[in-house]
Amino acid sequence: MNLFRVLSVLLAVTVVLVSGCKSVPDAAEGGEESNRFASLLEGDYRIGVDDRIQITVWRNPELSTTVPVRPDGKISVPLIGDVQAGGNTPTQVAAIIKEKLSAYIREPNVAVILTELRSHEFLSRVRVTGAVRTPRSMPYRPGMTVLDAVLEAGGVNDFASPNRTKLYRKGKTKTDIFDVDLADILTKGKLESNFDLKPGDVVTVPERIF
Repeated sequence: MNLFRVLSVLLAVTVVLVSGCKSVPDAAEGGEESNRFASLLEGDYRIGVDDRIQITVWRNPELSTTVPVRPDGKISVPLIGDVQAGGNTPTQVAAIIKEKLSAYIREPNVAVILTELRSHEFLSRVRVTGAVRTPRSMPYRPGMTVLDAVLEAGGVNDFASPNRTKLYRKGKTKTDIFDVDLADILTKGKLESNFDLKPGDVVTVPERIF
């Protein structure tokens, strides 16, 4: 790994640690978010609209910038203008910028780093619906369980039938449905059906049948 690559990775980790609530999560947190973080450093993530990226041109700070991806999927880069970012990986965008800058700079070194993941914000949420006190759409957090989500929604209301709770998880071809014995979890501490959640999961607590 050359010096420029090492510095680029260190810069990416620094940005992650100081960014706000919508920034890329720390790899040490584990789970799905850790996998996503790892993919960023490996260059596999496909940039989307509203993502925010940092462009660093080695020894040319006047060309370095941090920009959002516009609705048309493009970004504006000093000196060379618009560059297609949406649908490409950071590595691919860096290569495009490098090629365009080569007309003005001899052998430019370019790094593209994602600082905020905004295009996938809603795909990364967990939702709790039905007979809870406050139906919620909440950000997914590594380690979150069904019980965590229900408690964050204020718990079940007086009309709930908690042992008929369902967890819905959308797969590639179908939606998987899991039975959750929420009453047993809440009152008896039986955690067998207290499933770990994944981004996009929906927990539904039905009302009692009178």
